[in-house]
Amino acid sequence: MFYKNASKSNSFWGIFLFKKVKTSKSDELVNVTDETLKVGDLLTVRLIIKTENNLEFVHLKDLRASCLEPVDVISGYQSSSNCSYYKSTKDVATHFFFDALNKGTYVLEYDLRVTNLGSFNNGISTLQSMYAPEFSSHSENIKIKVVE
Repeated sequence: MFYKNASKSNSFWGIFLFKKVKTSKSDELVNVTDETLKVGDLLTVRLIIKTENNLEFVHLKDLRASCLEPVDVISGYQSSSNCSYYKSTKDVATHFFFDALNKGTYVLEYDLRVTNLGSFNNGISTLQSMYAPEFSSHSENIKIKVVE
């Protein structure tokens, strides 16, 4: 699911939700839409950002369903995919703050644990410039069903 920014920044980005399945060789990622979820399952959120321009002071807010709890709750500076960011985990969302995103593609991942039964909406993710909020885009939500 890739979404083109509605503004002038020419950024593309997507959010994907995977179930992490242990196999004899290693962990495998299976798309949530193809898999039945149960309480205790470990999920991986993969956020992909592709920008054709250099961006500064960008905020990415990733809302999560009420049946999901983050595995890593400690906020702090991190780096991956050739970029550095501050990651902050709150009650309803995980926030990523970038000082700079140079032209290119970036992949961010973090893990969540399923905690409740039922049908849920994962919420939307919003990518927005901190000082020019007219440069923003958002994803669609992902439906999650957790069974016994």
